[in-house]
Amino acid sequence: MAVALEIPVARRPHRDALWWLYGIGKALAGAAFILAALFPLAWMVIAGFKSKTEVIQTPFQFFPEVWLWENYAQILADPTFTRTMLWTFLGAVLFTLLALTVNSLAAYAFARLDFRFKRTLWVLVITTMFIPGMTILLTSFIVVTNLQMLDTLAVLVIPGAASAGMIFFIRQFYLSVPASLEEAAMLDGCGRVRIFTHLFLPLSKPPFVVMGITAFLAYWNSYVWPILTITTPEQFVVQQYLATFRSERSTELGILMAGSVLAAAPVIILFLIFQRQIIGNIKMAGLK
Repeated sequence: MAVALEIPVARRPHRDALWWLYGIGKALAGAAFILAALFPLAWMVIAGFKSKTEVIQTPFQFFPEVWLWENYAQILADPTFTRTMLWTFLGAVLFTLLALTVNSLAAYAFARLDFRFKRTLWVLVITTMFIPGMTILLTSFIVVTNLQMLDTLAVLVIPGAASAGMIFFIRQFYLSVPASLEEAAMLDGCGRVRIFTHLFLPLSKPPFVVMGITAFLAYWNSYVWPILTITTPEQFVVQQYLATFRSERSTELGILMAGSVLAAAPVIILFLIFQRQIIGNIKMAGLK
C-alpha cells in the first residue's frame, strides 16, 4: 500500500513581511494624499463659520470658538449672489450643450468621412492643443470686440466651444464603433445626418459624460476671460462676483469663505454624482 508523502512548503517570512510593510506604506501614502487634497476644502468650509478676525488669526486655529451660521445666511440672502449663481449655471449649461454639439460633429467628420485635405486639417486641429490659451488671449479679445460681443452671454459661450482636445477624445470613441453598423444603416437608406443622430449620438454617452462635465467645470471656474469681456455687474459669473466681493468687502472673510463654499458646491456635487461614470467611461472611451 502506497503512502502519500507530504512535502513541506518552505515559508518565506521575510517576503511576507516586506509585502505587509509595502501594503502599510501604500495605505499611509494614500491617506496622506487624501488629507492633503481635502484639507484646503475642509478649511474653507470651516472658515465659513468663523468671524472675520478668526479667519486670519494667529496662532492658527482650525475650528472656530463660536460657530457663526450667519455667514452662510447673509451670502444666501444677497440677491446679487443668487442671481450670479443662476446666471453662471445657465451659461454653463448652454456652453456644455454647444460644445458637445460642435465637437461631436467635427469628431464624426474626422472619424467617418473622407474629404479632401482631411489629414492636413486634422494635423492643424491637433496642433492647436499645444498652443497656450494665454498666447491668443489678446487676439481673441480683438475679435470679439470687433464682433460687438462684449458684455453679452455669447462672448462667454461661443468663443471657447470648439476644443481640439474634445474633438480628439470623441473621435477616438467614434473610431471604435464597428463599421458594419454604419454600413447596415446605409443599406437601410439612412443618410449621414440620420446615421449621426440615430446611431452615433445614442452610443456617445461615454465620451459625452466625460467631456460634458469637463466643459461645465471649465465654464464654471473661468475667470480670466470673463474679467476681460464682461464689465456689467449683471453679467458677472460667479468667479467675478467672488473677486469683486473680496476687493470691496475685504474684511468680511468669513462671508467670503461661505460664498466660496456655495460656489464650489455645484461642481463638487456634479463630480460626486458622476464619478463612477467618469472613471468607467474614460476606460471605455479612452485612447484606443
